[in-house]
Amino acid sequence: MASNPEPLIRLRNITKTYGEGATAFQALKGVDLDIQARDFIAVMGASGSGKSTTMNILGCLDVPTGGEFLFRGHHVESLDRDQRALLRRRYLGFVFQGFNLLSRTTALENVELPLLYRGDSKKDRRDASMAALDKVGLGRWWDHTPAELSGGQQQRVAIARAIVTEPDVLLADEPTGNLDSERSVEIMELLSDLNANSGITVLMVTHESDMAAFAHTVVHFKDGLVERIEANHRPGEKVDE
Repeated sequence: MASNPEPLIRLRNITKTYGEGATAFQALKGVDLDIQARDFIAVMGASGSGKSTTMNILGCLDVPTGGEFLFRGHHVESLDRDQRALLRRRYLGFVFQGFNLLSRTTALENVELPLLYRGDSKKDRRDASMAALDKVGLGRWWDHTPAELSGGQQQRVAIARAIVTEPDVLLADEPTGNLDSERSVEIMELLSDLNANSGITVLMVTHESDMAAFAHTVVHFKDGLVERIEANHRPGEKVDE
């Protein structure tokens, strides 16, 4: 019998405490979670449940107080700030609810930003960014500024910017929170396509159960712990009789 593959990400007894003494608040109380490569995970939970803190730790934007965080078998919890920044740039992409695009620059220039920080040549930046815009269906909109794009198009630009470095993991924080229902479905279908056809592992925080339905797995947080994990049947997926 084949054993399960080693997870891409493994959290073991992750804790996070903010403050000290009488004012200390324990946001995470011992989170255990395995994330396999190519999974699509929706993270849900009430405000204060620990989901956002966990996502910040997974994104190397924060560090745990205790426990083990392994990425590709390497311990992340012991990395310093510069090492975490390198891991973010090499392996992670980020999509936010508010798009976070530069208003006076074109779609192409927005997508180029991570490659500019990485020091890529002008030609390499342009070629990779045009390919990313093509992948999200916005190649012909490359010279438009955010003000000339709809909300759904702006989020597509943000996704192109997140995937232009060819990350292993895409972390999406309420990616449909500022969109209407039709545009929301379009963005979820795009994320599903990137997961299925580009092999990107997607971790998405959402409050919307209909958006979580696009994921393979739903992880529910409550009171600083993983409450339960559910397997999903995606829209259009055949269910074995």
